[in-house]
Amino acid sequence: SDWDGLFARDLTGALARALEGTVDGQMQTFAAKDGRFNRDNFFGQNPALAALAQGMTDEQIDRLKRGGHDLVKIHAAYAAASAHKGQPTVILAHTKKGYGMGTSGQGKMTTHSQKKLDGADLIEFRNRFNLPLSDEQATSLAFYKPAEDSAEMQYLRSHRQQLGGYLPRRETACDTLPVPPIASYAQFALQAAGKEMSTTMAFVRMLGTLMKDAQLGPRIVPIVADEARTFGMANLFKQVGIYSSVGQRYAPEDIGSVLAYREALDGQILEEGISEAGAIASWTAAATSYSVHGVAMLPFYIYYSMFGFQRVGDAIWAAADQRARGFLLGATSGRTTLGGEGLQHQDGTSHLVAATIPNCKAYDPAYAGEMAVIIDAGMREMVTEQRDVFYYVTLMNENYAQPDLPDGAAEGVLRGCYVFNSLQRLLDGRERPVSSQKTVTLLGSGAILTEVVKAAGLLAAEGVEVTVLSVTSWSELARDGVACEQRALAGEAAPGVPWLTQQLAGTHGPVIAATDYVRAVPETVRAFVPEGRRFITLGTDGFGRSDTRAALRAFFGVDAKAIAKAAKFALEG
Repeated sequence: SDWDGLFARDLTGALARALEGTVDGQMQTFAAKDGRFNRDNFFGQNPALAALAQGMTDEQIDRLKRGGHDLVKIHAAYAAASAHKGQPTVILAHTKKGYGMGTSGQGKMTTHSQKKLDGADLIEFRNRFNLPLSDEQATSLAFYKPAEDSAEMQYLRSHRQQLGGYLPRRETACDTLPVPPIASYAQFALQAAGKEMSTTMAFVRMLGTLMKDAQLGPRIVPIVADEARTFGMANLFKQVGIYSSVGQRYAPEDIGSVLAYREALDGQILEEGISEAGAIASWTAAATSYSVHGVAMLPFYIYYSMFGFQRVGDAIWAAADQRARGFLLGATSGRTTLGGEGLQHQDGTSHLVAATIPNCKAYDPAYAGEMAVIIDAGMREMVTEQRDVFYYVTLMNENYAQPDLPDGAAEGVLRGCYVFNSLQRLLDGRERPVSSQKTVTLLGSGAILTEVVKAAGLLAAEGVEVTVLSVTSWSELARDGVACEQRALAGEAAPGVPWLTQQLAGTHGPVIAATDYVRAVPETVRAFVPEGRRFITLGTDGFGRSDTRAALRAFFGVDAKAIAKAAKFALEG
């Protein structure tokens, strides 16, 4: 290698000291300058260095390769790293920015903004790398391809075969997994009959049943960051155990409990500690296993929703780019649901970010029955139909009465909304005919749908006719509307009518939309509200606060009273 002779002759260590004492900025300057400059300014620092360079031409000094460009050094480093066992190896490679661009860009500050090389620069590049191209070929940017029987091509062909084929190529063939019937694991949610529970509790119950399925169960990967008991997952400790590469080495504090911690070599739960970055990495590995290993896995990563898209959003985007398939479960979701934990824990933006990822289908169901339909559809879409999507589903930690899923609601749940209820009652609850001129339509999602339903009751008591739509996904409604618009702009004869527009067609009066997220979330569907209908959005803009749910919802203006007030304001306007 070019530097080996210099180091061999350096009996005093002057060269090593000079390199160690040269900061990055100065090294860049040396890279940008020619051999004469480097002789005078690097080797000219002291007599010992000057003596080492004596006998070398300026061109030889200019061609001294940095380690990251020296094929011999790269091979030696990689071979050493491959041979080293028992711990990771890091290779530090020193390179020149814009390597090979010569006077037009090597080591220069302008390298990253350089858009093209002129004729002289291209010829200089050709000469620098000894490419067998004529001047005309070089200036016309012709490619050089070695002869098929050359040593270079034979080497490339053989190694591509050893590595499994040519790039770019994506392997997507994997086994399809059957999904059990929804009634086998979620009947309790579809026909909840008013039983009180949180949607988080309902999800964990579904997950536990799914993991008992002989075919799908072994492929499920439950992932938690921090403490699984927060989400009521303690029942799974005994059922499937927490994975540990060394097994359980301690007696847990709750060893006498039925729900004691159980770590095992064959555990199925990945409990990552307080590391959302580690958890999303594990999720990505499982979510791309269908492509990387040809084995379909189904990861469920459950976490505080504030610690997902807000904290590891770039990692989620990278997973999306890899066409991940799996579920992200944002628990304790919403800005007012997790009372008492302030702005660090209260999520008002995750659905806004999720909407920007093309292959992420984001849902904010209020009820367990809605969630069951979404989980079922997601599993079938990802592991049976093998579509390149992943699901983000927000879950609540608030216990409230869970209604039965209305007949025929499943399509609306998946497309983004459905008519949940229509209130046309007097104060004493007697039914009355639809005759009032005061009508309003209320839209709500997730944690705030219960407040919307209460607001509907307040309005109905004052003689206002109210229709409530449960919005399960603002982003799916918006995407559907945009798709219809794009088809119309393309001149298609039947562009379709947005699903939200269809659902609102049978309702009347102003439309009030309330969420536990920033107002920008429901604002995404404004364009698809029927023309002439006033549209008011209510949300939780700002930072989170520490207080009770009731106080927080009153503060942000998304409780039943605030929703009813907004409806009356719209009716009077």
